[in-house]
Amino acid sequence: MQERKIAMLGAGNMARALIRGLLASGTVPPERLRASDVDRGRLVELERDYQITTTTDNAALVAWADAVVIAVKPQVIDRVLDQLGEHLRPETLVISIAAGVPLRALEARLPAGARVVRAMPNTASIVLAGATAVAAGGHATAQDVEFSKLLFDATGRSVVLEESLLDAVTGLSGSGPAYVMLIIEALADGGVKVGLHRDTALLLAAQTVFGSAKLLLETGEHPGRLKDMVTSPGGTAIAGLHTLESGGLRRTLIDAVESASMRAVELGAQMAAKLQR
Repeated sequence: MQERKIAMLGAGNMARALIRGLLASGTVPPERLRASDVDRGRLVELERDYQITTTTDNAALVAWADAVVIAVKPQVIDRVLDQLGEHLRPETLVISIAAGVPLRALEARLPAGARVVRAMPNTASIVLAGATAVAAGGHATAQDVEFSKLLFDATGRSVVLEESLLDAVTGLSGSGPAYVMLIIEALADGGVKVGLHRDTALLLAAQTVFGSAKLLLETGEHPGRLKDMVTSPGGTAIAGLHTLESGGLRRTLIDAVESASMRAVELGAQMAAKLQR
């Protein structure tokens, strides 16, 4: 990993998170990281904060790199892929984090035999607590997948899946931060209703969600068992849980993941049709 030269095409929040994570973890030294963007202000910030080389010349960046991370908006990916294809070397790995762009669409716009990996990170990657799923294209090797997983492990935790499951990942962890923010906001509203100051309620709600997730991940216990640890007979937690079950919280969250996943399927089909024309 230390020897690979990694290029970020696009210098937005996700690319910045990857750069921060790779450098902070010591996975890659700064001289092995470069980035490009049309926004010169972003590039200046990256150079100042992380001492990496930046450029506005995608062609030169691709020619330099061993691995290219496509971190641009889906709306402009067709132009970026065309630029990339002209200068891509056969041995260069392409990793796309462009939301909703399927592997078949990426491979259709790149030279035959291109090694492509698709990843679905989430916004918590910005604070190095992300959840990312990685899927291999038809020509990607086991080493390519291992490299990609190490890349995203630098910003949180990652899993390797078949691409057919990435829409489900989009519905769960990709969209999930929005659900959790709504839950935190609602918990804080509840705190305000029973007398807490807004800032205090929000801090307690956020820390409770953070701590609960950390407890689950670090103990490896089933969430039902951890729930039961808090729930004493005739106590406060069981009263609150009864209200949540009566309000259909569990079913509503399941339906939200399903709805978001179905929408991801629709958007992916639209993007594939656009890029494969």
